[in-house]
Amino acid sequence: MKKTLLLLCIIFIFSLYPLNTHAENITIDDQIDSRLLQYQDMIMVLLSPEIDKAVAEYYSGKLTETPVVYPYQIEVTEVERVNGFRGFHFSIAIIVNPVVGPHISVGKDQLIFQVSPTINNKIKLIQYEHIETHDLPKHWNDIKITG
Repeated sequence: MKKTLLLLCIIFIFSLYPLNTHAENITIDDQIDSRLLQYQDMIMVLLSPEIDKAVAEYYSGKLTETPVVYPYQIEVTEVERVNGFRGFHFSIAIIVNPVVGPHISVGKDQLIFQVSPTINNKIKLIQYEHIETHDLPKHWNDIKITG
């Protein structure tokens, strides 16, 4: 009986202390160069022409000046292998902040691309969603298309 009570006390005491796990949340520290950050930056450079084309098309009816998206202003929100492990068909969701002039943000947009060797030109825009519109400074309002 004493051994059982002692064992229960020991188990209770150990249950009060949290166990450390080795699972880590992977985040990219964009202040320190790393292999993961290098891969992400390479992907952004490769996607940039398609991003620029989609942004230019969306804002063409809204602004007289074409906004620019700099690679360091792109946030990768999701990457998924479409056809399973070691498949080379990817879905990539990104958030961009297009700017005009001296880095004046005009909005925030989400783009979803599919990248695959079976797609003509390897990259295809699947979805473009405008999330928010940013107000321009008064001296930049003349680039807005009204009507």
